[in-house]
Amino acid sequence: MEKFFKLKENGTTVRTEVLAGLTTFMTMAYIIALNPNLLTGFDVGSPLWNGVFMATCIASAIGTICMAIYANKPFAMAPGMGLNSFFAVVVTNIVAITGSTYVESFQAALCIILIEGIIFIILSVLNVREKIVQAIPLGIRLGIAPSIGLMLMNIGFGSNVGVYDETGTPHYVMSNFFGSLTPKLLKDSMGASYGTMVLTVITMFVGLFAIIILANKGIRAAVLLGMLIASVVYWIGAAVFLGQNPFASLNGASFVPPFSDMVSTTLFKYNFRGLLEIGWFTIITLVVTFCIIDMFDTIGTLVGTASRAGMLDKNGNMPEMKEALTSDAVGTLVGSCTGTSTVTTFIESASGVEAGGRTGLTAITTGVMFLLCMFLAPVAAVIPAAATSSALIYVGILMLQGLREVKFDDISQCVPIFIMLIAMPVSGSIGHGIGLAFFTGKKQEISVLTYVLSVIFLIKFFLIV
Repeated sequence: MEKFFKLKENGTTVRTEVLAGLTTFMTMAYIIALNPNLLTGFDVGSPLWNGVFMATCIASAIGTICMAIYANKPFAMAPGMGLNSFFAVVVTNIVAITGSTYVESFQAALCIILIEGIIFIILSVLNVREKIVQAIPLGIRLGIAPSIGLMLMNIGFGSNVGVYDETGTPHYVMSNFFGSLTPKLLKDSMGASYGTMVLTVITMFVGLFAIIILANKGIRAAVLLGMLIASVVYWIGAAVFLGQNPFASLNGASFVPPFSDMVSTTLFKYNFRGLLEIGWFTIITLVVTFCIIDMFDTIGTLVGTASRAGMLDKNGNMPEMKEALTSDAVGTLVGSCTGTSTVTTFIESASGVEAGGRTGLTAITTGVMFLLCMFLAPVAAVIPAAATSSALIYVGILMLQGLREVKFDDISQCVPIFIMLIAMPVSGSIGHGIGLAFFTGKKQEISVLTYVLSVIFLIKFFLIV
């Protein structure tokens, strides 16, 4: 392992890398159930849901392991949030246009992901994607990591944890618990679920404080241990104060992977005939849209996380960027083959980096955990979302430290960075945040390719299809 992953050269050990890999997995394990929920309209237990569940585990594992072996980077991959929601909308639109069943339309949409994966592999091999990274002005690159940090904090306080009331309405920590005029108003609004909200808030902050205390003591596994402490607090609170069994989901749970459902619904199930029914212009527009969002989400995640890990050179470039981008493209291709939306590098990888992960051994560990989840998914489901929020908030705070590299007296550098700081968490898209930042910056730092990218984003933002 020392020879292959160059552990000493990267200042790490096997133990640190494995713990970092487990930390990354725990912060992104939610995708295992959430992705099939989003892609199938929460049709839990159906053959399509089971197929997407298997595809999520397999594609995430293969893409992450490819990143480990080919690029030797500690980054993990999975079906991208935002992109999977967009994929679900596309499937619904295909149903409306063609009159096909949801499964047939799903299989037609998989063709778009296949095309995207092939395009990305070609662009990566030809170094086009790497040149796009280099075309991003340094000022923008300095702001990517802090902007992702704010986005992580927004996810941690917001969308990562939703407490649902009796009517199915979600309530979130920041907007509802802390945003409510008085606790009584929130309690009246949430009813019996108010107790769960209180436990969620307590769990989140106990986990965050535990991580901070452990990190200050120099414990490398602080993030992982903090999440475990938060989980125990939630389990005890649910049992003692809410009268709930936090492990109820394990009763009667199946640990047998539903391979047959994946084979019958998603594995290499491309419906090109159904895709052609929506028209060539729409097909091209959808492919371009998926490519743009995925490309800049991936670039932003790689640059931002690598910056936090000290992996960038003096020019702000990451070594082995081509290999990392190629691995990301392989993940998307495998995702289309197995049956899921675009696979991309996850910003939750930052939690593993913060836990000390510096090489592909971290990613190998995460990838293996995804494979095991085909058999142990019910176990992963008992980790409360509030515990993962503790890690996301903590890592987000640390990534904000990248702002110290910014020259605040240089307005041409500050403007694009401040735009990203707002745009990423509000839009929920790394790619869109970078796209908006392209329209500002120092003229001497902007290449011809940068102008081309800016025009592409203008078309993407304003073209109605």
